[in-house]
Amino acid sequence: MHSWQFYSLETLLSLPFKHIIKEESDLFRIRKLFETFSSKYTHPGINWRPLKMGEISSEVHTPLDGKFSSVTLYLHGGGYFMGSSKTHRSYLSYFSHITNSRVYVIDYRLAPEHPFPAALQDAVTAYHWLLELYHPQEIIIAGESAGGGLTLATLGALKTANISLPSAAVCISPWTDLALTGVTLEENKRKDSLVPTEVLPLVAKIYLQNTHPYDPLASPLYADLEGLPPLYLQVSSSEVFLSDAIRFTQKAEEKGVKVILDIWEGMTHAWPFFARFLPESRIALKKISHFINENACPIPSQRDIMKSA
Repeated sequence: MHSWQFYSLETLLSLPFKHIIKEESDLFRIRKLFETFSSKYTHPGINWRPLKMGEISSEVHTPLDGKFSSVTLYLHGGGYFMGSSKTHRSYLSYFSHITNSRVYVIDYRLAPEHPFPAALQDAVTAYHWLLELYHPQEIIIAGESAGGGLTLATLGALKTANISLPSAAVCISPWTDLALTGVTLEENKRKDSLVPTEVLPLVAKIYLQNTHPYDPLASPLYADLEGLPPLYLQVSSSEVFLSDAIRFTQKAEEKGVKVILDIWEGMTHAWPFFARFLPESRIALKKISHFINENACPIPSQRDIMKSA
């Protein structure tokens, strides 16, 4: 049984986005609204501050006592056309607190101004930056929605370049197939209160531009998944991207990848994002924390970690 907060959230999210977004210019309006109405509240146990990871603007969230057991490179969602460290600040303060992880969230370049592969290039650059400070086995990569797909694409790009992979990856409601062939795009279109299926072709088009939707670095469902680190995929039974997660898990397991597919009944797309007020979100983050602790190497306490951000 869901919490009363969940039903309140579902009511709030039942806005007719498919009627708001008709053309490319509408996406800029949605982007601005997302920035304007993002929560400014952050968890009191977490300190956040702006940071430059090379040329990439970002923010870093760290427990107030400066002690953390892992490092997370977080790739935010937003359909590749919206979202930022600001829109995700409140959520990631809870992510950092519950997982006891230092979280780096980057402002990767957004479409349509910067189509594929700009976001992927920025994610790879940020990972390189972290490798100057941490061992790969101390790092995880995580993201939700488009950021979940970008997380998997980043793993593929790192593997192709023979760069040491992180210890693990976490993907919340990942969008893995920009070719839009999943059966739940249609089956769950009336159940998913947050992602309008009708808008996805436009969103995919502005991100891909001249790139084929089956390109494995844009749609990781079609990548060679052999050799990837342990993966934790968290998805709802009622969201349109359910089949993206299921099919990706099946392909990864066929290649010998350790994958946990955690399907939650009837939850909102990317529900951990609402951790400030949704109990189910905080429970989901605790499960993510357990996965991270099981797979990431603890950072030795004798290291001078305070200087590493």
